[in-house]
Amino acid sequence: MREWEETLLKESRVFDFHIHPYRNPREYMGMYREEFYVKPEEMRGDLESAGISRVCGSVIDSDHRGEVKSFDAVRALNEDALALGRELDGFYLPGIHVHPAFLRESMEELEKRSREGVRLVGELVPYLQGWPQGGFTYASPALTEILHRAGELGMVVSFHTMPEWHRETEEMLENNPGVTFVAAHPGQPEDFRHHEERLKKYPNLYLDLSGTGLFRYGLLASAVKRVGADRLLFGTDYPICNPRMYVQAVLGEHISDEDKEKILYRNAERLFENL
Repeated sequence: MREWEETLLKESRVFDFHIHPYRNPREYMGMYREEFYVKPEEMRGDLESAGISRVCGSVIDSDHRGEVKSFDAVRALNEDALALGRELDGFYLPGIHVHPAFLRESMEELEKRSREGVRLVGELVPYLQGWPQGGFTYASPALTEILHRAGELGMVVSFHTMPEWHRETEEMLENNPGVTFVAAHPGQPEDFRHHEERLKKYPNLYLDLSGTGLFRYGLLASAVKRVGADRLLFGTDYPICNPRMYVQAVLGEHISDEDKEKILYRNAERLFENL
């Protein structure tokens, strides 16, 4: 490892834009949780040992797949995110959920959490909160209204990439030019080309590198060459993915040190510069 990389990791200058923190086993998203479970009190140390100095993201109920019948379930996840934000004291910036089936409640949640200092909505994960079962997509009018208000409040919106919702994602971006969006997960090459085209088309869109994609050697070099490094954000999808692999994937790519710094922490810091 080069001296520059050793210094960066020693100083822990890595901002993980995409994790799913947890307070209990139900919220733990690891795929091998019956055999491998990092206790909530060990989570920060686990991330810091990978060189990560700050994180953000939303709490998710790992056991839920069906339609949400009440906003109380959504609000409970947000409460846990806010509690973790207090417990982790600046290390974790909480993200909150909204839901197009509950327009009034979602609008009230945005107002309340914005007053409490929350700057992130999402990651929105429709398939885990029953959006399709309720007939909702990224193009639903109720979501457009919710996102418009989030933009007015200066909140960043992170959303799960749904390849089957390509047209609906385009409509969401078209309908909300005043919102700063972050698409999650580069995906496989065919999905990643859609991301690249959207990044060229929508100046208010960013892409985080969590989940599927970054392990394909050359993806990051391709992205920097085709769309630049200014709107690429480091992310891991922890605890689903091993954070150390993602840090090394960026450090080992054939891009400049300046671009690595942008991706690893500068771009995310710029998004939240007023915090």
